[in-house]
Amino acid sequence: MVRALGVAVVGFGWMGRVHTRAYARVAHHYPGLPLRPELMTVAEEVPGRAEEAAERYGFASATRDWREVAADPAVRAVSVTAPNFLHREIGVAMAEAGKHLWIEKPVGLTGADARAVADAVARAGVQGTAGFNYRNAPAVEAARDLIASDGIGAVTHVRVRLFSDYAAHPDAALTWRYERARGGSGVLGDLASHGADLARFLVGDIAALTAGTAVFVPRRPRPAGAGVGHALAAGGEPGPVENEDYVHCLLRFASGARGVLEACRVSVGEQNNYGFEVHGTRGAVSWDFRRMNELAVARGTAYQDQPVSTVYVGPGDGEFAAFQPGAANAMGYDDLKVVEAYRFLRSVAESRPYGATLEDAVRSAAAVDAMVVSARSGAWVDLPSAQTCRCPKGSY
Repeated sequence: MVRALGVAVVGFGWMGRVHTRAYARVAHHYPGLPLRPELMTVAEEVPGRAEEAAERYGFASATRDWREVAADPAVRAVSVTAPNFLHREIGVAMAEAGKHLWIEKPVGLTGADARAVADAVARAGVQGTAGFNYRNAPAVEAARDLIASDGIGAVTHVRVRLFSDYAAHPDAALTWRYERARGGSGVLGDLASHGADLARFLVGDIAALTAGTAVFVPRRPRPAGAGVGHALAAGGEPGPVENEDYVHCLLRFASGARGVLEACRVSVGEQNNYGFEVHGTRGAVSWDFRRMNELAVARGTAYQDQPVSTVYVGPGDGEFAAFQPGAANAMGYDDLKVVEAYRFLRSVAESRPYGATLEDAVRSAAAVDAMVVSARSGAWVDLPSAQTCRCPKGSY
């Protein structure tokens, strides 16, 4: 028997739209799911945006106050896609109101914020999913399976990169993303958090790291009004950029492997250049988000001059079969969010976690906090174990 589940979306910029479309599509790709999301309420403080969203996407109601969502008994699950600085307050309130939570990363501005939301979810006995969508790519899951099965031998070193140009234009509007109080650590929270999660997902826990950061566009024009995404604001009054454009980081994994993580939001000529290379004692595997449905794999016994093959993912790899019938048929970014929606709803249906959890968000946030601490001190920073994960002191 299929049961209806009232859902709400809090925050309706681009990511709010992605979550909404995922809810609309999930039954098409997963007809056996015993829950069907019903769009109850959309909350957005920008005047007129919630009403527009309700009319376009079919929400039953619209509001400018997310607290009305928390108080509504018809809403059983909530997507939090508001700006980063609101994630802790909204996430904790929704959990305390008994709502299951699908919340975008970073879950707040610090590891303490992520821990507060995770603890609230645990106390309330609700399910919590974090928006680490890149781990949902079937190729990434296939790479993890290859590594876990000793397919490339013992992992020796890893490189994770996340280069983008979304903030490269010097006239990009000085929105909340560039403020320390509302946008946190800039590219560290936006992109390096994904990198830390991918590294852990593939290779295991990060034991220690050292990092450096930089701001390459120190001033930007203030916007005239509310906007969506990364709009330009040419001619606006200039103001200071308070958080990071770039981070480079050396990693030591608990397994003994070494790694490099690098992220930048102002990389001219780079559009979503996200990916990884994992090297082992007998082979290697790499992935490029822009070629999302394939892997480059080196396996064998030659060691020197060993060839690299292109492997196209297909049914049997991750959730590929829910979208395409045969290998080399393409999946896209929004499909990863449909996978995430499915795993969130399955968690709710079965009262057990599937996919990235709030504890994964805590681990990623601890790595980001350690990057901030290391960039200021110039020292290596040990990360807490999974059992005692708390953010390093002095992060903000």
